Formats: sequence, structure tokens, C-alpha cells
Amino acid sequence: MPLTSQEILKKVRRIEIRTNRLVNESLAGEYHSVFKGRGMEFDEVREYALGDDVRNIDWNVTSRMGHPYVKKYVEERELTVMLVVDASASGGFGTVQRTKREVAAEVCALLAFSAIRNNDRVGLLIFTDREEKHIPPRKGRNHVLRVIREVLTTRPQGKGTNLTLALESLSRGIRRRSVAFIVSDFLDVGFEKALRIANQKHDLIAVALSDPRERDLPPVGLLELEDAESGASILIDTWDRKVRSRFREEALRRAEARRRLFRQTSVDFVDLSTDLPYDVPLIRFFRNRARRLR
Repeated sequence: MPLTSQEILKKVRRIEIRTNRLVNESLAGEYHSVFKGRGMEFDEVREYALGDDVRNIDWNVTSRMGHPYVKKYVEERELTVMLVVDASASGGFGTVQRTKREVAAEVCALLAFSAIRNNDRVGLLIFTDREEKHIPPRKGRNHVLRVIREVLTTRPQGKGTNLTLALESLSRGIRRRSVAFIVSDFLDVGFEKALRIANQKHDLIAVALSDPRERDLPPVGLLELEDAESGASILIDTWDRKVRSRFREEALRRAEARRRLFRQTSVDFVDLSTDLPYDVPLIRFFRNRARRLR
């Protein structure tokens, strides 16, 4: 049943309060230490001083003034942050307190508020097996609240997952290099090439969502499992220990194959589960990445 506008506003407000607290207490500093800008831009020229890099000498000004001047550069701080969010039918799955889609909305809020706290622009691309919605990057709290609202309330036309299409849309639609968070359960195949190409143009970070019941089945007897995206179903006996074991092994195999793909394509990733706090692994990820970059 769709949420009323009043319920949506309350939900967005709760997410804003919760994620703003996390941003203020811990994440904003971690975010800034990792994403320091797109490079260096020219600021001014000044007189050469002992120890300056001779490669920075501005020969035009030097010849005009009669003694050496060097170019001074400053860090170009402003970034474009793209949130590429999977809205396929499997995102509605959740067996604890929240669905994967609700976790995705909170994670997007956390990242978006961290971004605008650092004066960065935030954009949104929602996809299923088609491009559902594209919001160009902008700054400001009201824009971020719109992004959260869209992640929570977009009623997608498609049910499936097409990561190749999403990655190609990102590469084609965002010309300026951006930091792109791909928030998905990654229940798709054949997107390796698109992932590699998109990561050459943008700084991709995969945020992989899962639910504990996608890894472990409880022993509750006969259980009909239905694929939310394809509609295919299967009846299994969860009393059978071998069945539960095979189910877990297959889930672990998929997760390891996904991690291996990210490593092979040099895409940073963080795994989040609906039954655990998402801030702890995100902060750990940012700290590890900052340490690695240093």
C-alpha cells in the first residue's frame, strides 16, 4: 500500500534526523579525508622562493618581471557525487526491521548529507531493468531531501535489474568525473565490462545490500521461495539440513564472486546487511580507504 504524503514527510524527516546525527558525529570528517577533490587548479603566481619546484616556474611572468615567479595551485575541492540506486523488486525484501530499499534510502541520505556538508553536489540515478529517474547534481538541503524522498517513493516501471544499463547511463549522462556510489544487491550478471569502463571515467564505490534470509534459511518446514524480479518460484523443505547447507553455500559463492569481480575491476566496495547498523561498516570503509590512499 503506497505511503500517504504525510507518512512520506515523517519518514524523510526521521531519516534526516538520524543520518544528520551520524554525519555530525563521525562520517563528515571521514568523507572529507577520502574525497579531497578532483585535482589541483591554478590560484596565482608569486615570487620564486628557495625550495620551490622549478617545474612550476611561470616563464611568461618571469621574463616580464626579470626574476623568477612560480605558479601556485590549490586543491579543487568541489566534487560531484552520484547516487546510483537499484529500485528493482528484490529491494523490497527485508526480514528484520527494514527492507533493502529502506536501508538504501538511509545510506543515500548519510552520503548525501556528508557531501553537502563538504560543499559537494549530489545527483541521483534510479534504475531497474530500465532508467527510472535521473536527478542532475545540485547542492543544498532541500535537494538532498528530494533525493531521499525519490529513493523511498519512486514506483518503478520495471522489476528486474540491469546494471549494465545503469552503468552506461552514468558514463553517458555524467561527463564530469564524479564519485559514484552504486547502491544495489547486485543480483545481476554480465555487467563486468560496463563496470570496468564506468570505473575508468568515475570513482566507483559499490554498496552491496543483503538480508540475512538471503544467506540462511530457518528450519520451518516446506517453504515456497519466489524470485521477486522474475516471478519464478520453488518449493523446498527447510527441515532438510542439506537443503539449508546448499542454500548457504550458494549464497556465499555469489557473494565471493561479487567481491572477486570488484577486486578485479579495482572497484572499492562495502557490504551492508539489513540486520546490522550500516554506519559502522561505512566508517570502517572510509578509514581503510583513507589509509590506503595515504
